Amino acid sequence: MKERIARLACAIAFLLVATYAAATLAGPKGLSALYAKEREIHAVEMQNAELAKDIDREKKKVDQIRANPDAQERVVEERMNLVHPGDKVFMLPDAKKK
Repeated sequence: MKERIARLACAIAFLLVATYAAATLAGPKGLSALYAKEREIHAVEMQNAELAKDIDREKKKVDQIRANPDAQERVVEERMNLVHPGDKVFMLPDAKKK
């Protein structure tokens, strides 16, 4: 009799633990959330890889500009809208104002 009650108690405890585990794994913070976080991590890692490539490209551009004084002058002229004396400047109407 005591053995039967012990087995029944073990079975009930096992069912309770299994039910709790299933509810926890299927809940909003369960396996579906884990998979969603893994997908998000993968997407961010891919974005980081692309940004690292962009950084490398920009570093190469900077190195090339530093090595060439003519390129340095061209960059300064473009960014500051400078012109040399005697250069012709054409002023075009701004398309955004229309």
